[in-house]
Amino acid sequence: MVSLASVSNTVSNVESDDLGEIDNLDRQLHQRFQNKFLVHPSLTRPIVSFQANKTRPIYRWYKYKEAFSASLIEYLLQQYKITKGKVLDPFAGSGTALFAASKTGIDADGIELLPIGQKIINAKKLLDYELTPEDFERIKDWSKLQLWKQCDLKKDLPELRITKGAYPELTRNAIEQYVEACKGENHRVQAVLNFVLLCILESISYTRKDGQYLRWDYRSGRGQSKKPFNKGEILEFDNAIANKISEIIDDLLPSTQQIELFPIKNSQGQIHLFRGSCLEIMPRLANGGYDAIITSPPYCNRYDYTRTYALELALLGISEKELINLRQEMLSCTVEKEAGEQGALSRGEGTERGIRPHLNENHLIEVGDSDPCSAPLHGRSQGSFPPAPCPLPPASSLKIAPKTY
Repeated sequence: MVSLASVSNTVSNVESDDLGEIDNLDRQLHQRFQNKFLVHPSLTRPIVSFQANKTRPIYRWYKYKEAFSASLIEYLLQQYKITKGKVLDPFAGSGTALFAASKTGIDADGIELLPIGQKIINAKKLLDYELTPEDFERIKDWSKLQLWKQCDLKKDLPELRITKGAYPELTRNAIEQYVEACKGENHRVQAVLNFVLLCILESISYTRKDGQYLRWDYRSGRGQSKKPFNKGEILEFDNAIANKISEIIDDLLPSTQQIELFPIKNSQGQIHLFRGSCLEIMPRLANGGYDAIITSPPYCNRYDYTRTYALELALLGISEKELINLRQEMLSCTVEKEAGEQGALSRGEGTERGIRPHLNENHLIEVGDSDPCSAPLHGRSQGSFPPAPCPLPPASSLKIAPKTY
């Protein structure tokens, strides 16, 4: 008869062997690229993470914790003298790299699989390029007059199993009333109002995003661990939605007034979003289409972001079956792709042909106190290389030389 102790020892030995192999691979990769790392102590965690976006107009609207800051993108574009052309972000997230590049007159393409990321990017594009003065005034009325309260009908709130009971009853009713009232507006105003609702979901719910999970406040009535979780204040719906609309209006108003008083030529770069997986889209990109890649590849750790963003995905109408398919597709972008496909990606097939000769092998950046897997331009912090190939190849596989303008 096999004892529990012997089984435990066997498992521990297997885990130890696996970790040892990972450490060995990590050391080999670090030695290989050691002379190409650049240390920038000034790039602290607030700069390379979302923290710096919390006070930046536009970027602060939706709290996308996995994002890096617009300040980091601006720094990199300036540091590497990228002043024109087109950049690519294969893991676009909420679009920080796209919009920061666009503001400097550079065209930007993004690829994003998660529907909430797509929704954020499209809403920001609409607010930047398509909103009319009449639309703007109508959105102001929603904040000032709280027009959703005048609607007698309600739209049933879509739910997933993981999101049942996520809101206080009064908040749930208010959301349903708000969603139904939005239907009376044109498609541009509807899109903005729905985006505003996405921005406040977490703050009006019993939940808080915590890594790949949703933590549930003790007031939800869900089963609790030994130490009940208290997320603090749960915002009241009417105030939360009105304040978020006002914040967006305030962020947009100065530039709107300037354009009306002093007409100027719009020098912003164009933004294009590809919806789907970078594994499917990148091999189809045109030859020589990009001057730079700025991205934050996902960890190779099986993080399930369909759980983290379950509230938003439910509101967007994602079904249980669609959620399962999305979860598997997202995992396939990191750690669960067929070995042959991963090997092709690690060699840079479908990627190197899409980049103009601008970046070079010296553009590996070690960011001080940064998220280890999030250094842009293929940069990684010391000791942070994952054991499996990332979808983006290391800079040495791109075989490209510097370009002068």
